[in-house]
Amino acid sequence: MLRTRLNEALKEAMRAKNQRAVSTLRLILAALKDRDIAARGRGVTDGITEDEILAMLQTMIKQRREAIALYEQGGRLELAEQEREEIAVIEGFLPRQLDDDQVRDAVDGVIRELGASGLKDMGRTMAELRARYAGQMDFAKASGVVRAALG
Repeated sequence: MLRTRLNEALKEAMRAKNQRAVSTLRLILAALKDRDIAARGRGVTDGITEDEILAMLQTMIKQRREAIALYEQGGRLELAEQEREEIAVIEGFLPRQLDDDQVRDAVDGVIRELGASGLKDMGRTMAELRARYAGQMDFAKASGVVRAALG
């Protein structure tokens, strides 16, 4: 489903002559192909799952946010803006992101369900959050919420 949307979006961006979208979508599809090839080595012939694709997109956004910070420190504002445009394209394929309150509620719910009581349960809690909310939350921020709740 997501693969189809990505391919259709690439075709549409090419028709619209939207160069930023075309280049970003080509980067996404190339990364997806690389991950599919790597998965074949593990015996997965159908390619990576939707959840793995969502995680890949989240990683791509994180990388771009880090690049924006570096470009802004270096005074390269045009490159920072280019990264922001790429983030906008990538975010179009992610489900709606949970806001801070929803993240806190999700973390509290998972902690209650798992009976987590201390930092030793952080890994288990984060794994459950990743399984339930792939593509819907920033797990770097969520880990801070989990650490505060368990600490």
